Amino acid sequence: MSSLDRDANVLGALALVVADQTSAAIAAASGQSVSGAAALSALHQFLDRPSLDRLRRVLGLTPSGAVRLVDRLVASGLVTRGPGTDGRSRSLVLTPQGRRAAERIVAARANALRELLQRLSPEQRAALSALLDALMEGAVAGKDGGAWICRLCDLGACKRDEGRCPAANAAAAKYGSSNSRGGSAGWS
Repeated sequence: MSSLDRDANVLGALALVVADQTSAAIAAASGQSVSGAAALSALHQFLDRPSLDRLRRVLGLTPSGAVRLVDRLVASGLVTRGPGTDGRSRSLVLTPQGRRAAERIVAARANALRELLQRLSPEQRAALSALLDALMEGAVAGKDGGAWICRLCDLGACKRDEGRCPAANAAAAKYGSSNSRGGSAGWS
């Protein structure tokens, strides 16, 4: 087994640990599935009254899956449906309860990730930061469709407004510039 194979295997195992820990933290904080949490987070952070189809594309869901998810969020009092922009569609809006849930989701995810990173020295974190930026650039460059990368991100934490978000920077290089709220380049 080559060192590349070993590193790939360890990275895969770590990816599962990170996914499991953040999913558990999100579920404990909100009572939502990862898709439900991603919907609430996206509605709170960067989607401004999107249509069901727009939310579906952000989350990488089928149309029927998105309808079921939104129905659950509406039934839970977290989202309401309002008039759409074109008279035919409906927009999705967080309720105050939904905003609070989204804030808990972002905080729970951040806490779970911080716990993992606190095991590293400042020097190790600096080295990891550079590696993460390079990996994210490659992930965005190779991504074609599917769920948006930043659907659960804390957009303030990545310093997107300062030009330091590796996903937004890589997407801007691939697709061109985007605006700060829901432009496709930042989250492809």
